[in-house]
Amino acid sequence: MRVHHLNCGSLRKVPPLGGAAGGPRAAVCHCLLVETDADGLLLVDTGLGTADRQDPEGRLGADWTAYARPSRDAGESALRQLARLGHDPRDVRHVVLTHLHRDHTGGLPDFPRARVHVHPAEYRAATDPADPHHRHTLDRFVPAHRAHGPLLAPAVADPQERWFDFPGVARIPGLAGELLLVPLPGHSAGHAGVAVRTDDGRWLLHAGDAYMYHGEIERTPPLAHPSFAPVQDGAQTDASARLAALERLRALRRDHGDRVAVVSAHDPWEFARLSS
Repeated sequence: MRVHHLNCGSLRKVPPLGGAAGGPRAAVCHCLLVETDADGLLLVDTGLGTADRQDPEGRLGADWTAYARPSRDAGESALRQLARLGHDPRDVRHVVLTHLHRDHTGGLPDFPRARVHVHPAEYRAATDPADPHHRHTLDRFVPAHRAHGPLLAPAVADPQERWFDFPGVARIPGLAGELLLVPLPGHSAGHAGVAVRTDDGRWLLHAGDAYMYHGEIERTPPLAHPSFAPVQDGAQTDASARLAALERLRALRRDHGDRVAVVSAHDPWEFARLSS
């Protein structure tokens, strides 16, 4: 699997912490484009879509837009970036989502033929009115991103399967390459990281919103960014589960950093390191 790092939505600017060089940077919607020989093109998260740039208040919500300040540059959409890389968007057969929040699902209408995979708990929260997080999930999986009827499908979890020290990982039936959904609950009902084994034999884990600033997993004690704290606190479904997932990520980086690279969805400094 060959991986490209894409920023599919610049958001409000975030100041550096701790005397770091440089000025504020726009937060990103960090997505992955994965090229495979057997499964075509695959996206991990989709950021904001082309239509979101034309009417952000109407599609994303006025309050969210006022806080997040998304860029209106349609060139940042996954659809346009794929075209610049020489790919036909119709070759995107699969989209794998860390979770169903609006800054991760905006590109779904741009790839209506793709099958959309989520962790089983996230699928259940989105589709089962009896699920305790159903209303919370649909409030964030906005109507504009699901009006076209995305081909939403749950990955298949195995309670006995482990990935490093993470139990209960889920697989996508039919995929030839190694790609796993790794439970990282707390930010949403079925929030999961997406682990991809790359051509060099190492793993890349897209941890979604399990953390939002690299200091949370790289520093001891963890250093959170105050600009991201309102987002984490306002969105999470289970604070204790989210913090437990964060500790697992810290241990993964500490104990297996030679075999696994961990990335998050919104940290602009982390994205700059990986995409340069």
